[in-house]
Amino acid sequence: MARALAAPVRTLGKVLPRPLGGPTTAADSHPARTPGSAIVDCGLYIDGARRPGRMDYVAALEATKRNDNAFVWLGMHDATAEEFADVAKTFGLHELAVEDTIVAFARPKLERYADVTFVVIKTARYIRSGELTASSEVVETGDVMLFLGERFAITVRHGDACRLRGVRANLEQRPDLIKQGPWAVFHAVVDQIVDRYVEVVDAIEDDIDELEASVFNSTNVDIPRIYQLKREVVELKRAVLPLARPLESLVSGAVMNVPQEIRRYIRDVADHHSRVVDQIASFDDLLNSILQASLAQAGIQQNNDMRKISAWAAIGIVPTAVAGIYGMNFRYMPELTWRFGYPMVLSVIFIICFSLHRLFKKSGWL
Repeated sequence: MARALAAPVRTLGKVLPRPLGGPTTAADSHPARTPGSAIVDCGLYIDGARRPGRMDYVAALEATKRNDNAFVWLGMHDATAEEFADVAKTFGLHELAVEDTIVAFARPKLERYADVTFVVIKTARYIRSGELTASSEVVETGDVMLFLGERFAITVRHGDACRLRGVRANLEQRPDLIKQGPWAVFHAVVDQIVDRYVEVVDAIEDDIDELEASVFNSTNVDIPRIYQLKREVVELKRAVLPLARPLESLVSGAVMNVPQEIRRYIRDVADHHSRVVDQIASFDDLLNSILQASLAQAGIQQNNDMRKISAWAAIGIVPTAVAGIYGMNFRYMPELTWRFGYPMVLSVIFIICFSLHRLFKKSGWL
């Protein structure tokens, strides 16, 4: 299963010298103010509209303090510890959340650090590689981490399983949602990711249908091919299922600072996610059934082969037995001096063998 490679980990004490939620001052900001290569986009949103141009995240954060209903959305891709250090210091991010962001192997979860909500979501996409084989990798997974504060939303993507550029463009067409603040970004991102889940499970369903048909329409049962797809489904299951708890906590109101309007949209996403979870569970059961059917099919094929071998062995015994008897060097044996003895023995062997062949053919052994 393909996965995004994690960036190297540095000692967090050197990367993040600040404690949880410390204030950001001008002296704390990076003197260069130049976005790192990991930064994809940075936008300032005021009253549901984006200010023109791509801003430096420090200047954008300062601008949010001078305007009501304003926040900054910083998007990053495969950020290393060095590239993320100044971002973490500027926005006052907790070192434990930053560690999960850099390592990028955390399970889907939602955690609160003072006034910042940290969310980890697994992404997935289907890899179309032609015919499904015993070594096909059909599911690629990645990670998206979100930091949601009162005046900022930070998205950090690892891998290419789900790109977010279109998410930003679509959300900017909905000023009514952007006015809801950083949690509108969360809804847009998680909605995109869950939609990709739906595409993946639909594609896997087609692969399972193909496998199911091949089990009963082919004499050669490819059990490794079934097992490989089962492993891919397990990989998808590990990415999708843990997201249910964070979504449930948001829908139920356990996280208090989520706007009510956004909570309604998240409830719709949670419904889609539940359907995906149900489909994955059915895939697991169906693949187990296909695997059992394949094993049974293989056993039936082996029994058929053994019956054919036994039938031909029984037919072969007849000439072997007769030849063995007449191969014994005794002086007095029946028909040794009879002119038609040899043709008669061959005729008897042929008749017996033909009769056995007809009998086995009729009984389905041949």
